[in-house]
Amino acid sequence: MEEKILEIKGLKKYFPLKNGKVVKAVDGVDLEIYKGETLGLVGESGSGKSTIAYMVVGMYGATQGDILFEGENLTKNGIKRTRKQKGNIQIVFQDPGSSLNSRTTIGQSMMLPVKIHGNLEKGQREERVKSLLETVGLPLDFKDKYPRSIGGGERQLVSVARALATNPSLMILDEPTSALDVSIQAKVISKLMELQKEFELSYLFITHDLSLMRNVADRVAILYLGRLCEIAPAKDFFEAPLHPYTQMLLSSIPVATAEEEEKKPAKILSEGEIPSPVNVPPGCAFHLRCRCRLPICSQERPEMREVLPGHQVCCHKVFQEMQK
Repeated sequence: MEEKILEIKGLKKYFPLKNGKVVKAVDGVDLEIYKGETLGLVGESGSGKSTIAYMVVGMYGATQGDILFEGENLTKNGIKRTRKQKGNIQIVFQDPGSSLNSRTTIGQSMMLPVKIHGNLEKGQREERVKSLLETVGLPLDFKDKYPRSIGGGERQLVSVARALATNPSLMILDEPTSALDVSIQAKVISKLMELQKEFELSYLFITHDLSLMRNVADRVAILYLGRLCEIAPAKDFFEAPLHPYTQMLLSSIPVATAEEEEKKPAKILSEGEIPSPVNVPPGCAFHLRCRCRLPICSQERPEMREVLPGHQVCCHKVFQEMQK
């Protein structure tokens, strides 16, 4: 049986507003990541993807629910994390320019986590920084450069190298390539996949780019308005999506070959606007935009169910069809 490295149970994050209402950024999410796998967490802007990541690393406290990492409950102490937990869970942000201090050299930025999380002498720390640069395929002279003097892809690789400095077992990749040119994206993704095998890393890969997940993720989870719609192995997900929202997303992604075009769901046009997370509609959050909605969809919130091996979905229409 596969070993879970991260387990999220009933996770909620509500942000209060001055008018007394709340933004339901994450609204009851159950999720797990297994050791050595890449879980792709996909959703539109504002769906709650990054909020989940920030709760895992301790930037936000949870309104409700539990986050278990290697069997330890991270939420019992709010946003506090032990040094070991901080080292074992690292995050790579979307914009490498804002996550690196422009006033310090790359070597100085990388030295800090090496110093905090490694029991090394000064000379050993310097060698560690050089080794990390080599690991991500960057020249050794980068340690004396400033972030502004190198390209975006190289800055992102520096961020990855800095994350590796603590010897993590889980890395959260929050849209790590969305700010990069397409040609540079491929280089960064290839290096991330190489590093995963080398260091036996687990990835939570957050993105809005479904086509990227086809070749990167072991499993894919779809998030809509803070709620999960569907979780499935990547192959099943792309060949036989079940949730109407997932089908709509997949029908709109660009493909490069006629073979891929044949596998896509028929073009599905989006209906209506995405509701506000302040006023999430009752029942299924997607029902106002769904072409398959049933009367129950506006009244009762569907729960996630495993309808096929490893394939979970929350949709009244799917449940009804499975019973036939």
